[in-house]
Amino acid sequence: MQEQDLFEYAVIRVVPKVEREEFLNVGVILYCAKQKFLQIKYDINEEKLSAFCKEPDCKLLSEYLKAFEQICAGSAEAGEIGKLPIAERFRWLTATRSTVVQTSKVHPGLCNDAGEKLEKLFEELVV
Repeated sequence: MQEQDLFEYAVIRVVPKVEREEFLNVGVILYCAKQKFLQIKYDINEEKLSAFCKEPDCKLLSEYLKAFEQICAGSAEAGEIGKLPIAERFRWLTATRSTVVQTSKVHPGLCNDAGEKLEKLFEELVV
């Protein structure tokens, strides 16, 4: 039996009206140190989002989530945060914030394949 690796994940939420504290799950971010894995998977469902907000700014939301992707990848477009070590980038992305894009608390688990686990969590928690 193959040994499983510890991973951590958080759900990415859109909070259109921060003062109402209502949210819609739009993605998952997963970090696995042993596999050197940090990625997000997201989907902006405009129909669901419009139930929370009359005129959602999906273009702006998409830009925010692309910034998350860039930080995960450590790309130059991510600026100084993208230069941080992978664990610090995950901690920065999952830090508590009161903005339109937030993350849940961080949850741990074990997996053999972090990419496969990300897909499974996305299907369970977002779709």
